[in-house]
Amino acid sequence: MDSLTIHFFYIYLWRYTAISEVFINEQIRDKEVRVIGQDGEQLGIMSSKDAMKIAREAELDLVKVAPNAKPPVCKIIDYGKYKYEMVRKEKEAKKKQRVIDVKEVRLSPNIEANDMATKANMARKFLLKGDRVKVTLRFRGREMAHVQASKHILDDFAEMLADVSVIDKPAKMEGRSMQMFLAADKKQ
Repeated sequence: MDSLTIHFFYIYLWRYTAISEVFINEQIRDKEVRVIGQDGEQLGIMSSKDAMKIAREAELDLVKVAPNAKPPVCKIIDYGKYKYEMVRKEKEAKKKQRVIDVKEVRLSPNIEANDMATKANMARKFLLKGDRVKVTLRFRGREMAHVQASKHILDDFAEMLADVSVIDKPAKMEGRSMQMFLAADKKQ
């Protein structure tokens, strides 16, 4: 390939990757499009050239808002204003979504009752905030010989938090630790 062909290829590639989400004005290559006017009224199905002509007369842009429709839907609007509205809607959607974190509480097989109560209170705070809690019972050295005898610790822990939580995933052995997931109870 010669350098001119490569140059045009990169311009073509850049043009359609830079503005891939929305096609405007000359980027609309469809033969026929359904056109919506600036006031929201339907102007009907017409060729994209005619739609561009109407948009230019109104000194606005022709923006493809529904590319997957048959025929594609284009709207005659100010592109800058449209882009601003889309960014604002996206920010509003991000504000309203809640990310659920997973907090971890680590226990050992020879934990005392007071320590267990302290860990349970900490887990209760996490659950009331809406987070999930991963309860890990770690085994070291010779403690691995008493894995099944220590399962009751996780059961007792879940029972202490039964009023604010439900067991999301029951106790399961993974490597040298036994894990259980608790989630906030939705009935509250």
